[in-house]
Amino acid sequence: MRAMPPALVGFPGRVRGLLHTRRANLRSRTYATAAFNPPAGPYEVVPVVTRDGARLRVHVYGPADAQTIVLVHGWTCAIEYWNAQINEFADRYRVVVYDMRGHGESELGSSPLTADLLADDLATVLDATLRPRQRAVVVGHSLGGMTLQAWAGRYPDRVAKQACAVLLTNTAAGQLIAETTVLPLLNAPLPLLNWRIALPYALGRLGLGAALVFPPIAPVKWAFTRQIMSLRSTGDVVDYSLAVVRSCPARVRGKFGILLAELDLGESARNFVVPTTVLAGEFDDMTPPVHAERIAEMLRETGSLVKYEVLPQGHLGNIEMYERFNEELASILDSVRQPAKAVG
Repeated sequence: MRAMPPALVGFPGRVRGLLHTRRANLRSRTYATAAFNPPAGPYEVVPVVTRDGARLRVHVYGPADAQTIVLVHGWTCAIEYWNAQINEFADRYRVVVYDMRGHGESELGSSPLTADLLADDLATVLDATLRPRQRAVVVGHSLGGMTLQAWAGRYPDRVAKQACAVLLTNTAAGQLIAETTVLPLLNAPLPLLNWRIALPYALGRLGLGAALVFPPIAPVKWAFTRQIMSLRSTGDVVDYSLAVVRSCPARVRGKFGILLAELDLGESARNFVVPTTVLAGEFDDMTPPVHAERIAEMLRETGSLVKYEVLPQGHLGNIEMYERFNEELASILDSVRQPAKAVG
C-alpha cells in the first residue's frame, strides 16, 4: 500500500473537524432575523435506528399531547433547516424533525441509496415518534417531499393511518435533469426554433453527483443566491441558507445527487389520500413549477388536492418566504381536528 503524501497526512481528520465546526456553528449561530436562530425551548432526543443499523438524529419539540407536525428536510440540509418553523409552532404543537441519513448528525449507513430506503427511514421515524392511532401533518421540502412520495408509494396503507394532511413544497416526482433550469445556457428556450435544449443527462448527473464544496466567498454566495434561491433573497436569508447547505459533507452531497439524477417516483403521489397542499417557487431552478403542476394534477384527479400555489420565491421557499410558508402551515393545522386519530 502506498504511503499518503506528507501534505495529505491528517487531511481526513481536518475535514471531519471542519464539518464538526460547521455543524456546531449551525446549532449555535444567531441572526438578526430571530426566526432563523436555534430554538430556545427544550426538546426530546428520540433514539432511532434504521433497518441497516444507521442511527438517525431525531428531535421532538413542543407539548407531548399536542397535534404533531413532522418536517422532512431536503438535499444537503439538516434539522436546522426548519428553525423558522420550529420557532413558530413548537410552543403549541408537537414538532418532529430528523436529519436524513448522512446529513447533519445522522449516520449514512451501509445500504445503497434508493428512494425505498428513504421511505423506510421515514416509516421508522414515524413509528418511533407517533403514538398508536395518532396522525400527523407531514411536511416535505425538495428531497423531503420526494421521500414522502416514496413512502406513500411503498406504504400506501399507512398514509391515512399516520397522516392527517400533507404539505409538499419545492419538490418533484422525477425528471429532475430534464426539467432543471439551474444551467440556463444549456436548457434555455430558443425562440427562433421554438424548442428547448435539454440539459444532457450525463452532464446533469455529473453536476448533481459532484462532491462540491461551498466556500463562503462572494462569488459562491452570489451563484448560490441566483441559482438555488432567488436574487430577491438577501442578508440573513442567504447567510443562514448557505450555512445549512455547507453543513453537509461533500461526499454525501454527491451520493444523494446521483440518487436525485436517477429518481423516478412515478405516480406515488396518488396515494396521498388525505388533504394535500402543493407549493412551488416561481424562481425555483432546481424544481421548476412544472414538477409541482404534475403532482397537483395527480392529486386533483384523486380528489386530495387542497391547494396548489406558485409563490415568488426560489428553491428554499420555507426560508425565503418563511412567514408566508408558516401562514400556509398554520392554515393546514387549523383545518385538522384535535386529537388527530388514525382511521381504520
